[in-house]
Amino acid sequence: MSWQPNPLEEQRLDKLSRLQAQGIDPYPLRAKRSHTTAEAVAAFERAADGDAVTVTVAGRLVSVRDMGKTIFAHIADEQGRLQLFVRREDVGEESHGIFKKLIDLGDFVQAGGEMFRTRLGEVSLHVREWAVLSKAVSPLPVAKEQEVDGQTVRYSAFADVEERYRQRYADLAVNPEVRDIFRKRARLVSALRRFMDDNGFLEAETPILQPLYGGAAARPFTTYHNQLKQELFLRISFELYLKRLLVGGFERVYEIGRDFRNEGVSFKHNPEFTQLEFYAAYWDYHDVMDFTERMIAYVAEAVLGTTEIVYQGHTIRLGEPWQRLTMRDAIKQFAEIDYMDYPDGPSLAAAVKKLGGDAPPDAPWGKLIDGLLGDFVEPRLIQPTFILDYPRDISPLAKSVPGDPRHVERFEFFIGGMEMGNAFTELNDPIEQRRRFEALQDLFGQEDEERNPIDEDYLRAMRYGMPPNGGFGMGVDRLAMLLTDSRTLREVLLFPHLRDKDE
Repeated sequence: MSWQPNPLEEQRLDKLSRLQAQGIDPYPLRAKRSHTTAEAVAAFERAADGDAVTVTVAGRLVSVRDMGKTIFAHIADEQGRLQLFVRREDVGEESHGIFKKLIDLGDFVQAGGEMFRTRLGEVSLHVREWAVLSKAVSPLPVAKEQEVDGQTVRYSAFADVEERYRQRYADLAVNPEVRDIFRKRARLVSALRRFMDDNGFLEAETPILQPLYGGAAARPFTTYHNQLKQELFLRISFELYLKRLLVGGFERVYEIGRDFRNEGVSFKHNPEFTQLEFYAAYWDYHDVMDFTERMIAYVAEAVLGTTEIVYQGHTIRLGEPWQRLTMRDAIKQFAEIDYMDYPDGPSLAAAVKKLGGDAPPDAPWGKLIDGLLGDFVEPRLIQPTFILDYPRDISPLAKSVPGDPRHVERFEFFIGGMEMGNAFTELNDPIEQRRRFEALQDLFGQEDEERNPIDEDYLRAMRYGMPPNGGFGMGVDRLAMLLTDSRTLREVLLFPHLRDKDE
């Protein structure tokens, strides 16, 4: 639908035309800024008494008080706010009148002059000249503040929370606390990268478009390369490509990037998401657990300055050591069922139904166990916890637990009642790996989304010899939720995927 200006936008369009009629370009080619708002204030605070501090600042107009011959206004940039003192006798009658009549909240302006302190003590800019940099045609939503029980409560500028995500640009413009979430997210990613680099890992880039998808149980997005006449898939994991690099002689590799899974959307799922995966030669899943504890504590300290956080009302201690439970013991503890008493899918499905869980009668044994974990255990794992030793039939890339043919050396870790990551003692036997892949084809139906194709090139790479290794994958978005106390993934994604608005 094409844009139809509302009455407020019509007024602003009229002001834009009047600026142009007076020979003023509302969108000039260049801006001239000597200081950010924070730098301007800092320069004034450092200056000796009596020394003039002359600056030119730029930013969005966020408040205006018209006092007649004098206008008090505030501009905001990424570093803060600064009051402007615009007096008619300083800027001239014409310029003062333009500011008063044709400039609106939301416009970007540039202002130059000397810094001073007002009688009320606020460091401000005594404006000698100013210019419009960008005329805002649409007014920004306005956040509201209200006194509740003696405290000021700030309400969102958006009546419909989903509009915040659809118009993230406006959300960021009016909600500084949202900008802070994404600054923390950026520091989080930098800290992860720094930790990996400092521990001898090589950052790698693997294909996003892949001829086969694998490394996770998920339905892919498909696309088509016209010139090569190839069906391709957006990757669901980096795993099989990163492990090829171990074959090639790199011993520690990692990637931080986007994965894509054609699945449902929820408070902790988005079709595209950021993941960290790493693989380390000569490690097993115990080594990976120890490393994970240190990594998460390091990142929390780097982002928040502490390893004790509050998430959704829970105080969580991220410092090591973390709780470690086998999957069997965890399900026994929280669901009060020993799944080893039910050796096949149908018998376990019947037992799960009695507990009130979801149990399709044709579901594989391991998938039913994973469902028990999700339904009865995961929500209760608030403090950091490793759940170890998963069913082999849903873990085709992990080595078996010694003396236990039904379980593999795999863990997932949970914090704040949600799964955060997944890791294995990686299988490096190419013959056994082929058997596992083929068994998975038989176990899951032809249309099952968890039935990945067999990657013959990966098996060929393994035949050249792959060192024993430990592997790890973690959703970076979920870690961002945790460290910013965000209830939903959409709060930590700049542009989350949403349904069409008409739906």
